[in-house]
Amino acid sequence: GTVTPTSLLDALPKLEIISVFGVGYDGVPVDYCRKRGIKVTHTPDVLTDDVADVAVALIMMTGRGFVRLNRFVQAGEWLKRGAELTTKLGGRTVGILGLGRIGKAIAKRLTAMGMTVAYTGRKPQDVPYRFIPDLKGLAAASDFLVVACPGGAETKHLVDADVLAALGRKGTIVNIARGSIIDEAALVKALADGTIKAAGLDVFADEPNIPQPLFAMDNVVLLPHVGSATHETRKAMGDLCRANLDAWFGGKPLPALIPELS
Repeated sequence: GTVTPTSLLDALPKLEIISVFGVGYDGVPVDYCRKRGIKVTHTPDVLTDDVADVAVALIMMTGRGFVRLNRFVQAGEWLKRGAELTTKLGGRTVGILGLGRIGKAIAKRLTAMGMTVAYTGRKPQDVPYRFIPDLKGLAAASDFLVVACPGGAETKHLVDADVLAALGRKGTIVNIARGSIIDEAALVKALADGTIKAAGLDVFADEPNIPQPLFAMDNVVLLPHVGSATHETRKAMGDLCRANLDAWFGGKPLPALIPELS
């Protein structure tokens, strides 16, 4: 997300609240805000379904090669030869890094498609999915690895060359969380040399800048950070942003205070 420098906040001595338009707030200096008594709110829940839909779409587009097949038809190649076969999604295993609201919504959709879900996180949850305590172990057990955890310093480059190697030649990485979580240099190399099969990406480390080599790869699907980009959800996010502000200045409980400040 957009970084809010402490120098900017220093220039606002009367600042009482930051209302983030989005669920992620890794760009906000939370410790600084805690010390100054600044409240930080965000917009969870209202964007969960849309972001989960994008994750599933990226799994389908990479797993079944739909984007590549679309180009195949548009280029007139179908007139010359038959289309390639792809891989059935049902029965495949999807590992989810971060089983929060969005991770659970993704898992629900995937199980409805006949896919098997495993996950990793800080601790096991009371869910009907297999918990794998380490990320490399999850990657090794997965056909698709979906990144759905928060961004920030703790998760920067959590998906590195070792994790990608564990995912392997038949594995696909999908990211709908934060670009910083994946080591993009390692990802480009893994895609180029066949360490992994494919990638479906809605987020990048330095948006809107994308590593140039990705543009030439036909095993990559790139989206312009559109996880929550529907008319309905963006309105709901705006409404929740305003509700947070109205509550604060009206002396009422905040609808969506971030957990660290609760």
